[in-house]
Amino acid sequence: MEKVSVSHMNGRFAFPNRGFNFLQFKRSIFFLKFPSPNLNPNLLRPRKPNCSVPDGTVPSSAGATDLTLAVKKKAAEVSSDLKGTSIFLVGMKSSLKTSLGKLLADALRYYYFDSDSLVEEAVGGALAAKSLRETDEKGFYESETEVLKQLSSMGRLVVCAGNGAVTTPTNLALLRHGVSLWIDVPLDFVATDITEDQSQFPPSEISISGLYPEVKDELGALYDKYRAGYATADAVISVRKVASWLACDNLDEVTREDLTLEALKEIQKLTRVKKMIEEAARPF
Repeated sequence: MEKVSVSHMNGRFAFPNRGFNFLQFKRSIFFLKFPSPNLNPNLLRPRKPNCSVPDGTVPSSAGATDLTLAVKKKAAEVSSDLKGTSIFLVGMKSSLKTSLGKLLADALRYYYFDSDSLVEEAVGGALAAKSLRETDEKGFYESETEVLKQLSSMGRLVVCAGNGAVTTPTNLALLRHGVSLWIDVPLDFVATDITEDQSQFPPSEISISGLYPEVKDELGALYDKYRAGYATADAVISVRKVASWLACDNLDEVTREDLTLEALKEIQKLTRVKKMIEEAARPF
């Protein structure tokens, strides 16, 4: 997809004690085709012969191409009812969640943002964000809220939201401006991500210097802390459930295309329900 300039979207945040230019909205935003992130290779490999599609058939060697086309076709179907409504992805940060978000944005011709990255940039970088969280937790959460306010005021966005998005009633209300999906990725996948690539998780939330068992334990505590917030999402996209529906023997056979297709199906259901409610509310 070619780079296309869009309308000017200026924004300046008033963060605690400082003023910051919002990284992506200083002058204008450009629609980019994002490259695939560095994922665990297992998450991108073609489906194995022992993993069937929902009708029970075994896909051909062209299965990966077929899935990509299916994602594009479903996105075209969903777009008319979605009408530019933004999509917020909540859940534990992982390469699979990021990859799904970028593929979803590309399929819908939306803009993609990671709210954690924007908060870090706004406060001066990852280490500054960690320091702010440790010394001024209230100020850190205010920064997250300001980022969400900016993002929720716009349309045609896919936002990978950080855990701060589900911590306060204010932030949860901002997510209601769009469609929210809980991307439920098994903790062992997330722990592997972090131990293989420390940049996958914000250092403000977890120690990234530990070994796999230590990282997984920390992730378990975070999951318990935020699970109730994740559960407020409009729909859940679960890696385990998708693997079960596809009759995959192993969870790592589920691809980002599988999950993106499931996300689009859930979005389609939600937009159709909303449309029915709106039609029912119209006077005769």
